Amino acid sequence: MKVIIRHGITAILVVMLIVAAHPAQAARRLTLMLDWFPNIDHLPLYVAAGEGFFAKEGIEVEILNPSSTTDALKLAASDNVDIAVSYAPQAVMGASEGLAIKVIGRLVEHPLSVLLFLRGKGIETPKDLTGKTVGYTVPGMMDILMEAFAKKNGIGRYRPVNVGFAIIQSLVAGKVDAVMGPYKNYEVVELSEKGYAAGYFELTEWGIPDYDELVFISGPRTLAEKRGDLSGFVRAVDRAIAKTRENPAKALEVYFAAVPEAPRPLEEKAFAVTLPLYARDQRHDPARWQALADFARAYGLIRKKVDVKTLLWNAAP
Repeated sequence: MKVIIRHGITAILVVMLIVAAHPAQAARRLTLMLDWFPNIDHLPLYVAAGEGFFAKEGIEVEILNPSSTTDALKLAASDNVDIAVSYAPQAVMGASEGLAIKVIGRLVEHPLSVLLFLRGKGIETPKDLTGKTVGYTVPGMMDILMEAFAKKNGIGRYRPVNVGFAIIQSLVAGKVDAVMGPYKNYEVVELSEKGYAAGYFELTEWGIPDYDELVFISGPRTLAEKRGDLSGFVRAVDRAIAKTRENPAKALEVYFAAVPEAPRPLEEKAFAVTLPLYARDQRHDPARWQALADFARAYGLIRKKVDVKTLLWNAAP
C-alpha cells in the first residue's frame, strides 16, 4: 500500500512539474468583421469554430457584425479589425486607391451578386433598364459596378439609388425597378417565398469577369504582427469548407446552433445554392484577379492600374 501511494504521489508531482514548465497557452484572439449580417455565406466560419478547427490552430475568432456594408474593408485597412469579409471588386478598388490591404483567403469563389428585378415589369434584357430607377447595395462598389454593367450592355440613362440592406422592401414597394448587388442564393429565394417571381441577370453572363464573391482581407500591421495566426485562420477555414462538403447536414446544424435566430427554411434553401460555390481551395489565381482589375480599369471602376501580385497573399501551408 505504501508503495502504491508513493507512486501516486510521484506521478502527481511529475504532472505538476510538467504543467509548471509548460503552462497552458490561451488561444490567440483574432477579430473578424462580416460583410453583412450573419448568413449561410458565412457558414464555414461557424463550422471552423464549432468543430474546433480554429482552436487546433491556437486561435479564437471573434465574429463581428457591420453597421453598414462598407465597414469591413475600411476597418481591416486601418487595422481596427484583424480580418474583414469583403468582395473581390471592392479589394481591387481599395488597392487602386492606395490601401495597403492584402487578400489572405477565399470564402465564396464565384459571384453571388446579380442584377435583380421582378418579372412582369417589362424587363427582359439589360437595355430595358434605360430610364428606370436602379438600386444598389454597397456604396462605392455596386453603384460603380452598375455603371460598368450599363456601359457593357447598352443601358441608357438611369437613376441610381442606394438601398443598402432594404433590397426586398425597395423592390416590392416599387421604389426601384431593379437592384444591383443582391445575392441569387438569398433575395431570389426570399422573393419566391413571399410569392413574387424574381428575375435577374447573372453578371458573368453579361460581360463581367468571373471573380471571388467573398474574400478575407487584412491590413498591413495585422499581417506583419499576426502572420502565423492568419495562416492558421486560412487553414482552419479550408478544413471547414471540406468538412461542410463532406457532411452538409451536420455543417448546417452547427451553423443553426451558432446562429439560432437564422430563418431556417430560407437558410436551408440558400445553403443548397451556396454549397457548390464555397471556395474549393485557398490558392489565389493571379490571372483571374488581373482580368478583373483590368476590366475595372477599362470601365471606370478604378482610376489607377492595379498589379494584383501586390494585393494577393498566400498563407503558409
